[in-house]
Amino acid sequence: MGGTWFLGRAIVDDALRRGWEVTTFNRGRSGAVEGADTIQGDRTSPDDLKRLASHGPWDAVIDTSSSEFPPRDVLLAADALRPAAARWVHVSTVSVYQDWPHHTLTEDSPLLECPPDADESFGHTGADGSPTKYGFQKAGGEAAVRAAFGDGVVFLRPGVILGPGEYVGRLPWWLTRAQRGGLIVVPAPADQAIQPVDVRDVAAFAVDQAAADIPGRAFNIAHPEGITWADFISTCLIVTGGAGLPVWTDAATLTAHGVKQWTELPLWRTHGGVWSVEPSRAVASGLYCRPLADTIADTWAWMEADGRPVEHPRWSEHGVAPDKEARILTALGHP
Repeated sequence: MGGTWFLGRAIVDDALRRGWEVTTFNRGRSGAVEGADTIQGDRTSPDDLKRLASHGPWDAVIDTSSSEFPPRDVLLAADALRPAAARWVHVSTVSVYQDWPHHTLTEDSPLLECPPDADESFGHTGADGSPTKYGFQKAGGEAAVRAAFGDGVVFLRPGVILGPGEYVGRLPWWLTRAQRGGLIVVPAPADQAIQPVDVRDVAAFAVDQAAADIPGRAFNIAHPEGITWADFISTCLIVTGGAGLPVWTDAATLTAHGVKQWTELPLWRTHGGVWSVEPSRAVASGLYCRPLADTIADTWAWMEADGRPVEHPRWSEHGVAPDKEARILTALGHP
């Protein structure tokens, strides 16, 4: 479900390299993948889903596109494809947890509650940004697939996915900013570890789970080692050849200047549990996470080769404006 954007494309590429027969189902807005059987349609259309099911059966469905749809539409697709597939690998999010982003998360942490047939109006976003309506909706999506597939569903709950082909714009913004050089406002502390994962590693794990002959489970997908902010920024500067100098800026200063967490400085958020996600179950089940320095370098190589993601409105949300950054630097004594 999906298959042409970022994670979906990486999953298709990985499966094709293994010699699998792959079908992709999407609306056709972002092209097709050579080597895959491409079926165009709308996952909210019962007729299109019936037509899709007629192309089965398959060993598994991997759903990378449910984030755009309310639970009732996820349920519609799961019910339609249940007779045509034995297993469903569902890409969810850590936002489904009640405790995110405040506390350390394991797969046993309590989930937000949302009915499997909820529409797009269900849920709310808290005053401090958590929980999120998005999290409620994704929890409902999990409930929908569980209702249809039972023990045949695998839930992958990533935090942040980076790498070549990214359409959100988090890592590309930092790389572009590093290349521009000069004094760079960077969130302190420098030794704070962050846990993004490489899209190719998530894809490989998703394909592994599609083939696994065990009951479905939930997995937190986060880098077990991560990378410190200091190493992240240093690597961005090295791979881009930027002559920048990080100015480590505390959260109080950033907040005083109205810097939006998560977007204006991508990957920065002050809640204690954002980068405290426990992935040991996934690691024990075969999740391999390459060094994030490799992810950064490969993403820059993709950008330098004129890599262009599909157009997505979230791209424009990321990055602090140069004039705003200049005001912060001036306040910090850097004219």
